[in-house]
Amino acid sequence: MEVSQGITPPLQDNVAEVHEGDAFDLMGKLPAESVDLIITSPPYWGLRTYGLDHNEEILREWEVEGGSKEVPPPYDWYRLHGGCLGLEPLPEWYVSNLVEIFQRGASALKPGGSIWINIGDTYFARWSSIRFDGRQGLGDNPRMRRKTPMGGFRQEKQLLLIPARFAIAMQAERWILRNDVIWEKRNVPPRPEKDRLRLAHEHFFHFVKRPKEGRAKYYYDMSAVEEGARDVVRVNAAPGSDGHSATFPVKLIEPRILSSCPPGGLVLDPFCGTGRSLAVAVKNGRRGMGFEITTHFSASARTNVTNRQFAIAEADEVDIPKQDDGDSQSQLF
Repeated sequence: MEVSQGITPPLQDNVAEVHEGDAFDLMGKLPAESVDLIITSPPYWGLRTYGLDHNEEILREWEVEGGSKEVPPPYDWYRLHGGCLGLEPLPEWYVSNLVEIFQRGASALKPGGSIWINIGDTYFARWSSIRFDGRQGLGDNPRMRRKTPMGGFRQEKQLLLIPARFAIAMQAERWILRNDVIWEKRNVPPRPEKDRLRLAHEHFFHFVKRPKEGRAKYYYDMSAVEEGARDVVRVNAAPGSDGHSATFPVKLIEPRILSSCPPGGLVLDPFCGTGRSLAVAVKNGRRGMGFEITTHFSASARTNVTNRQFAIAEADEVDIPKQDDGDSQSQLF
């Protein structure tokens, strides 16, 4: 995938730009120490295709070339062989790919900058249900079935602890984890399972750079966080927009942007989807930059970044419609 030799962030306040392409490429094109805040929700593992094509034979191809499933390939090899982020044959590969992509943006983050990454967990099933859009095992939209290798912690009905595995892998790359904010989603739809509780939370990790010596120092405005300054926040999951089923709720990200990016600073979302984080940044006097790999969503994001209605909390105050809980395949999870 060809991209420009460099990306110049917007210099004017209240302006956002969206670049279409793979975050792996585009993160490496940013000027050094130009970004104040990276805030994003990357594709979760094994849930959706987002309309992208994925090579289901990629594990076999890796093994033919002498690799093993225990050692993930580099992300560049993975994507050049038809791999799609979030559809890795193994969750270990997914964690490795995510960390590698964020490492590409490390030099672009200012020494006093922050990364906020929202990520959810997944239950393992040897035969998993992947929606073309929507959440695993829910809804009436089309789905695909695929076989995932078992072994180790990959066991039937196992909660994989992907957020924890990702956070530990980031720590191994010298990132300092400052908070694990639990996002309690008050409007999760019903599930048909009779042997477990509903998964009603996700993780929002706050990372900062590890200095060469001493303690980490970074911009943080405590007056801008939620009342009580607790690491559990209760916010409704937002309805999708422009065909994207996983839209950031304003009430979840606005305190992160206000507290972790100074006025006039640059907010980067490398998986910007339909542009909610950028619109919220612009509304609050920050600059925004987004990366999005799909043409449809990148076009929507360019429109949405200047839509003030898209960036206000009232737009999220809609209950998610109840989804069909009669899908017997979801019993796998």
